[in-house]
Amino acid sequence: MTPSILPQLVALHMGALHPVEQLLVLLLAFGPFVVLGVLIAVRRGQDAADELPEERPDGDVDQGPAEGQLDR
Repeated sequence: MTPSILPQLVALHMGALHPVEQLLVLLLAFGPFVVLGVLIAVRRGQDAADELPEERPDGDVDQGPAEGQLDR
């Protein structure tokens, strides 16, 4: 075998992928990044909701502890 034929044989040793196999390869390649992106978006939303001031039943907005009165 000559070195010029070797790359062609390596590229064709499995043949073309079936469309289902192509979809599986794409899911395996990009799926974890999509899941990570969704997870980051959800957690940022939860963190942003936690930082909003909470409304008390009497309609007053709880601003948290005053300056210098942090819980220890």
